[in-house]
Amino acid sequence: MPSTETLNRTPLHQAHVKAGGKMVPFAGYEMPVQYGSVIQEAKAVREHAGMFDVSHMARLWFRGARTPEFLEWITTNDISRLEDGRGQYSLLPNERGGCVDDIIVYRITENVFRMVVNAANHEKDVAWIRSKNDFGVEISDDTEQTAMIAVQGPSAVGILSNASDLSGKLQDSPAFGVVTGQFGGVECFAARSGYTGEDGYELICASEDAPKLWDDLLAKGVIPCGLASRDALRVEAGLPLYGHELGDDINPISAGLGWVVGKSKHFIGSGPIHAARSNGTPQKLQGIKLDSKRLLSPEMKVYVGGREVGEITSGVYSVVLECSIAFAFVDSGIPLETPCEVDIRGKMEPAMIVSKRFVKRK
Repeated sequence: MPSTETLNRTPLHQAHVKAGGKMVPFAGYEMPVQYGSVIQEAKAVREHAGMFDVSHMARLWFRGARTPEFLEWITTNDISRLEDGRGQYSLLPNERGGCVDDIIVYRITENVFRMVVNAANHEKDVAWIRSKNDFGVEISDDTEQTAMIAVQGPSAVGILSNASDLSGKLQDSPAFGVVTGQFGGVECFAARSGYTGEDGYELICASEDAPKLWDDLLAKGVIPCGLASRDALRVEAGLPLYGHELGDDINPISAGLGWVVGKSKHFIGSGPIHAARSNGTPQKLQGIKLDSKRLLSPEMKVYVGGREVGEITSGVYSVVLECSIAFAFVDSGIPLETPCEVDIRGKMEPAMIVSKRFVKRK
């Protein structure tokens, strides 16, 4: 584990320390894992509004006449379906049909796009993208010059509307729609997206303006939340995490992500991915709901009728369901609502194979 001297810090580091954030190493950064109770932070997002510093995630620009063509080639979703000011969740596939990363792509104008990628894959993704750039596209990285704050929860849009003069636009914008303007006096690129299953916006601003924006949101009652609650919320919402449910050797079809793969387009790795869609995969990602609160961890084995059928990839305690839940890759022939057991350090705990979308937005 790297020392704190070698870790990067986001522009909001001092704000986290001031708020009592417990700082831990994460993806090369010193990040707040929690401020107080993880359960209370998760409840704040489900019932009101919470905010997360996600400035560690990388932000890239793409410019040039062949940018749409280039992005069609290196991503799985249909870039051609985007209009100005709209974004989409997508994947960077490799030649084997695995995933280099999962990403969000935004179309700014016809030949100008923005992309957000995972922090842990920042350098890998940039190197991969540049290695495929035979299209003359200008690629730039403004991660260090910007910050990113995710405001999430049923009250999030209302609070942000009160913090800006964009109320109508914020309310009317579709999922992954982009609105630009001032929030608390700070100029922001605001995208209606997030990683919790709740409504809200991810705000990108200049790094020097981030503390002002954070303090303004605090003053309006938005609760600061850390990495631990974010992880619990994303599992409840059925959202994958690279390195757990996605990876270089995991076909996105097995992870249930066929909906972000264009059915007719040709892209890097489209052969094995389209084949998996047509023929199925040996295993697929499902939810596991435990009868108790014992924490489920990656690599724990799942059994049906005494036979090993899969393995846990992520496990959390669900505030909404008040029990432990998890994702697992299990044999594809097993239907939902099948009773199972999980080996938790030598003890077989009863559970159920369920939909991986545990909690849906009210």
